[in-house]
Amino acid sequence: MKRFLALAVLAWLLAPSAIAEEKPMQVAYYYKIRWGFQQEFERLFFKNHLPILNDQKERIKNVHILKPTYHGDGRADWTFLVVITYANWQALASIDEEAIARRLYPDQETFKKEEQRRFEILEAHWDVPLSLVTPPK
Repeated sequence: MKRFLALAVLAWLLAPSAIAEEKPMQVAYYYKIRWGFQQEFERLFFKNHLPILNDQKERIKNVHILKPTYHGDGRADWTFLVVITYANWQALASIDEEAIARRLYPDQETFKKEEQRRFEILEAHWDVPLSLVTPPK
């Protein structure tokens, strides 16, 4: 949650025009999963995290989930990518995912253990707020 709030503050500082104009914004969430654990990570992501994202239809316009088609395709610094389009910059900061998780997953002990495991099998994870670039005329 602290990382999420820090990202929201950073996004607010970096994009004042998007805040003022209430434009949709995107964040790319990159994951590099340890070798041999890709399927386990995906199973846990789709079981525990995607339902939390899907529950936020008023804030999140869409979620795209991608992975390289072939082993060794392009750069090897990520193996799973989630790109979320938020309604606006404020939507990024105005969520309590822990409350949603408590409502969706009454067995919090299992949920927390599985989420801990999902992050244990990562080598790296980073969030990148994206800005649309308009080419000059």
